[in-house]
Amino acid sequence: MSARPRVVFAGTPDFAVASLHACVDAAVDVVAVYTQPDRPAGRGRKLCPSPVKRAALDAGLSVEQPESFRPVQVRRRLADLAPDLVVVVAYGLILSRSVLAIPRLGCWNVHASLLPRWRGAAPIQRAILAGDAETGVDLMQMEAGLDTGPVLLERRTPIRSDETGGSLHDRLAALGAALLAEALDRVIKGTLPEPKEQAGSGIAYAHKLDKSEAILDWREPAVALERKVRAFNPWPVAETVLGGERLRVWSAMALGGRPALPGTVIAVSPAGIDVACGEGQLRITAIQRDGGKRMSVSDWLNARPGLVDTLPGSAT
Repeated sequence: MSARPRVVFAGTPDFAVASLHACVDAAVDVVAVYTQPDRPAGRGRKLCPSPVKRAALDAGLSVEQPESFRPVQVRRRLADLAPDLVVVVAYGLILSRSVLAIPRLGCWNVHASLLPRWRGAAPIQRAILAGDAETGVDLMQMEAGLDTGPVLLERRTPIRSDETGGSLHDRLAALGAALLAEALDRVIKGTLPEPKEQAGSGIAYAHKLDKSEAILDWREPAVALERKVRAFNPWPVAETVLGGERLRVWSAMALGGRPALPGTVIAVSPAGIDVACGEGQLRITAIQRDGGKRMSVSDWLNARPGLVDTLPGSAT
């Protein structure tokens, strides 16, 4: 390819920022950045720009923020930019067939899973919840279906035993940016492989996270609850009630132990609070009170003298 490709980047959250930087650093011309409209945030509910918008403005790039691509004028604006390629990373808006057909090289998507496993909105957390041994990022040629397009490049990485939703998010964001940088270099050199169709089996959908999922159900096995605590860190954060107080559970570890009624507090010590589960016990090691800061269980107990005597009983 002789001329520098004209690229439009479309993304919204923190996960997409590293990929935007990869485009800026590549031998391409980023002619515009599309991101979702500013949304209310914080206690004052003031309109706040997305992380991608902030990064784009810092880089001196033009920003577009349509509510959708349904209006003709929005699609015409994209066509007038004459992009060779549109790169999509966690954008959050659906691109119709008419939009996908605008760029000469089509639309690429950086997706945080090994497709076809975990198509959809929350692949990072769903992989941890399911106990997957590995995950990765796929660079996909987009089509009208939900994450159904053929894969151009893929990179794999193991999921560590202490992996949280936050730590895996950051690792995959960096891995995705590196994969995108490689793909942009290879498309310029004409060495990008032909896209490979996804397998017809092993399909799983990563449904959007809901806060109701974060409530710990002590009837579940301790291993499953530990995964839930890790997957929902930093959002929406696992929750339970101990000593009559609602707590957010930031870290925990699964243990063996004698059978007991699920929800029974077996032991309390500076090392943690051990709660009986459907199978095994869960040791809670870091919590957060309503309106408070994250703290170790040791600090929480020190702040509430006499609480140790009231805890053995049950958690909800």
